[in-house]
Amino acid sequence: MNKRLIGSIAAGALTALLAVPVFAALNPGAKAPDFTATASLAGKDFTFSLKQALAKGPVVVYFFPAAYTGGCDLEAHTFATDKAKFVKAGATIIGVSADSVARLNQFSSDPKYCAGKFPVASDPDGKVAAQYGLKMIPPQKGVIDVRGQPVTHGFFPRTTFVIDREGKIVKVLSSKADHLTPDQHVKDSLAIVEHLQANKGL
Repeated sequence: MNKRLIGSIAAGALTALLAVPVFAALNPGAKAPDFTATASLAGKDFTFSLKQALAKGPVVVYFFPAAYTGGCDLEAHTFATDKAKFVKAGATIIGVSADSVARLNQFSSDPKYCAGKFPVASDPDGKVAAQYGLKMIPPQKGVIDVRGQPVTHGFFPRTTFVIDREGKIVKVLSSKADHLTPDQHVKDSLAIVEHLQANKGL
């Protein structure tokens, strides 16, 4: 079975799983819950701190189902491609999934996806996601990634939170509620942080 077909199967399986009603995210205007998490950048793990990131400017926290699956791969690649634009707007990007750190170390350094441009954090128990009102979908049998490896962890609904430097959620983007494609999460969040910068919302 070729990688393209495997990727299609994985994407289809995740789409079906994420159709389950699990979206009850925090609303714009709410204070973003502070968190620290073990994350990976360019294949090396470190402790990510939202508080430290907010000291530099807005933060885009995006939750995604699983590394090495169709939509998540596109989303990561698009964030990596547009990373310089986020930096210009003074914004930090952090991806969060239930993937293990070992798995994220590979994904974060892969030139086809994160390409070492931004960190991705591991939330295996869904504790960070729960703070943001997102419920983990339990692990499912038969889900494989684009490399043909089984995905054994749970999944978060694809949801992006744009947080201003004061720690307030200014926008919530949901594939389920807003019918957004993975790359649209990137484009929309970029437009928001650029707007914050233009209006001195940093």
